[in-house]
Amino acid sequence: MRIILASKSPRRKELLGRLYSDFEIITKETDETLPEGVHPREGVAILAERKGKAVFSELCSRGEDLSDALIISSDTLVELFGEALGKPSSAEDACRMLKELSGKAHNVHTGISVCRGGRFFSATDSTEVVFRELMDEEIEGYVRSGEPMDKAGSYAIQGGGGKFVTEINGDFDTVVGLSVRLLSELIEKALFGGAE
Repeated sequence: MRIILASKSPRRKELLGRLYSDFEIITKETDETLPEGVHPREGVAILAERKGKAVFSELCSRGEDLSDALIISSDTLVELFGEALGKPSSAEDACRMLKELSGKAHNVHTGISVCRGGRFFSATDSTEVVFRELMDEEIEGYVRSGEPMDKAGSYAIQGGGGKFVTEINGDFDTVVGLSVRLLSELIEKALFGGAE
């Protein structure tokens, strides 16, 4: 069976490696803006499916046989009081997000989509993360490290951002960017049937 990961994220590559030793990485640029009025929890599943559909369409246009292929795509957003915090647009934006998260609980939503034969099976997992109070100096130092710049919510829990966290309620892998548990469930549905 051909396994395709529609993500360049080294974190997702590592997590998928727990399930499969052999897979390809194929990505296609997609619009990552949420539809108007959609809550981030629902939105991440929409964005994950959008990424999978882009890769599926691209491979179909090349005439590739995808009958025995799984295309796995994912998207992660941090949500604070209903507002989605995606990747920062600048160092200033990263500092702003981290100051907003300081001393508060927030939710990390990861949407996963599995495509088999043109059918998409998508779902979202959510984990609550609590930050301690952060000092401006440590926020600025962390942003200068460059780590926050391609991360939803401007932090990596598995990296330097982990030192800000006092509590996690839910799946750690969801915060990293790919719940292996949820992915396994969706693969089961895709391979052996089940409602979309």
